[in-house]
Amino acid sequence: VQLQASGGGLVQAGDSLRLSCKASGNWDSLNEINLMAWYRQAPGKQREEVAAITRGGSTVYKDSAKGRFTISRDNAWNMVYLQMDNLQPEDTGVYFCNAPYVLGTTYWGQGTLVTVSS
Repeated sequence: VQLQASGGGLVQAGDSLRLSCKASGNWDSLNEINLMAWYRQAPGKQREEVAAITRGGSTVYKDSAKGRFTISRDNAWNMVYLQMDNLQPEDTGVYFCNAPYVLGTTYWGQGTLVTVSS
C-alpha cells in the first residue's frame, strides 16, 4: 500500500486548507484497510493523531480539531480528505496520512507541510 498526501501550504490564521491522501497498491491489501487517519507532527513535538475515519464512516477527532476539521473519504476508499477550517498557528506541522493494521502492517504517507501564520 502506498499513501500519497497532498494539499499543504502556507496560510494565514482563519484560512482553510483541504488535505488529500490517495491510497494505491495491491487490491487485496487495499481491501483490508478499515481505518485511516491523519496525524500531525509539530516542530519539536511528537506525532499525534488529529482525526480518523473507519470504513463504515465513523469518525474521531482530537479535541482541538473538533468543530474545525472534517475527515471524509470517497466511497471507493481510495481517497481520504481532511478539511481544515479556521486554521490557527498551533495547527502548524507536517501532516501524515496513516493506514494501520493492514495485514499486520502500518502504512504512512510522506507528509505534507501546513504552516499557519498569525
